[in-house]
This record gives sequence, structure tokens and C-alpha cells, in this order.
Amino acid sequence: MESVTPSHYLILALCLFSIGFFGVLLRRNLLLLLMSLELMLNGINLALVTFSRTSLNLDGSIFVFFIMTVAASEVAVGLALLVALYKKRRSVFSEDMNLVSN
Repeated sequence: MESVTPSHYLILALCLFSIGFFGVLLRRNLLLLLMSLELMLNGINLALVTFSRTSLNLDGSIFVFFIMTVAASEVAVGLALLVALYKKRRSVFSEDMNLVSN
């Protein structure tokens, strides 16, 4: 049986980041856009933890803690903007985002 190596984790991190990146590029729904951004951040976090574990250094894990804090605040602000947009225009699509001021 083959053991899991750090390269397996890095491939998974690359897959998560790629799915999130293409989700950001291709989606018009703002909720799915936020979810894609979270996938990208999770891919980055997985890569940082992998590098941190292989080098026996805690710097990557500390960065992950701060990234998770920023991601939580991003979700709170993003969902608040999404609710405001939906109340104003009854739509959650990105092309309607510039209509919030009207």
C-alpha cells in the first residue's frame, strides 16, 4: 500500500485552487463567486500547511490562521453586500452589482 506524500497534498491543493479560479472566472452568481473564492483560499491553506509540515516550521500554519480570519470577515462582508443587492434588485448576478447605487 502506498503512503500519502506531500506531493499528494500539493496536487489536491492545486486542484482546489484551480476549481476555485475557474469558478471565479466563469460564474455570474455572486454566491457561487464567494464560494469559489473560499475554495481558492482553502487550496492555498492546504499548500501552506503542507510546506509547513515538510519543513518542520510553524510559519505556514500561522499564515493559515490569518488567512482563515480574513476569509471569515470576507464572507461576512460579502454576504451583507449580497443581501443588500438582493433587497435592492431581486437579483444576485454580478452584472447587477453596479446598479446598487441607483
